[in-house]
Amino acid sequence: MNLVASSAPKIEGERWELYRLLSEPTRLRLLALAAEEELSVGELSELLGESQPQVSRHAAPLREAGLLVLRKQGTRSFLQLAPEATRDPVVADALGSGRALAASDGSLARVPVVVAEREGPARAFFAARSGEVARPVEMAPYVAAFAALLPRREVAIDAGTGDGGLLELLSPSFGRVLAFDREAAQVERAEQRVRERGLKNVELRVAEPTEVAREWSGTADVVFAVRMLHHAGKPAELLKTLARLCRAPDAKGPGGAVVVVDYAHHDDESMRKQADLWLGFEPAELRRYARAADLEVSAIVALPPP
Repeated sequence: MNLVASSAPKIEGERWELYRLLSEPTRLRLLALAAEEELSVGELSELLGESQPQVSRHAAPLREAGLLVLRKQGTRSFLQLAPEATRDPVVADALGSGRALAASDGSLARVPVVVAEREGPARAFFAARSGEVARPVEMAPYVAAFAALLPRREVAIDAGTGDGGLLELLSPSFGRVLAFDREAAQVERAEQRVRERGLKNVELRVAEPTEVAREWSGTADVVFAVRMLHHAGKPAELLKTLARLCRAPDAKGPGGAVVVVDYAHHDDESMRKQADLWLGFEPAELRRYARAADLEVSAIVALPPP
């Protein structure tokens, strides 16, 4: 993944240049929207009512000034306000004006809607009974070995269980296994697997992660999120939600763990056909997500390809 950013806003030059840069209403709105959420050029195009080339044209001088950060994901480009941008009072004031403009035209309120729409293809893919992505068989020994190392194995949660391929690995190792998926078609597959394998300690649920986090909060010794993050509209927020499922540390031992198994960063655009929103993750990204979720990173391990 390529990250392009200036180390600090280039505002040490002529001040009139900064004023001129921030005098254009569309740029102000763009800044405000990019401060609200990291957005793709396509999403900004929809929110601003401008073509993608026009959005890129407006963004270019803001990037050159160090006010916007560009992140590449395959052929898609994402823009976000640079963390240090608002240290300049002129920029902070301009951002306030941009927010007012974006609030007035309704684009600011539509940001959560646009972000939620990212998951539309994944929902459609997995809602169909044909929308199945098999979990690699090679993962079985890793899961079994990891489970054996846990100090407590009372409850495991399989987040985004899909067809339940992980359940027959978890069931023998844990006293109770809770599994959920937001798509009923996937849970039907998992239920069939549970019946055929006779997995008596597995409980399945059709639910959103946020619903599960309310009901099962603080119950898990370990939460498995296998190839789940790359389908999430906001992976960092999903990881925060999964962290809420973990048991807190007590006299019996440390708190619960979240095990994320996902792709390393790649540029294979054909994976979009399987509703992959993100083309994998860099270790630095995963560490940043973990910090935001108040999780301590024990290790990031590269598994050999199948």
